[in-house]
Amino acid sequence: MDQLYSSIANLGFPIVISIYLLVRIEGKLNELTGSINELAKVISTIK
Repeated sequence: MDQLYSSIANLGFPIVISIYLLVRIEGKLNELTGSINELAKVISTIK
């Protein structure tokens, strides 16, 4: 039973951290995509 708890602790923690970071990065990527699209529109109006 202790080995099961150890396995869960060793695998669960990295999985939780990975999911948390992916969710945070997704939001930043959406903002970055919007900024790039806005920049492309501004550049196209200048030309």
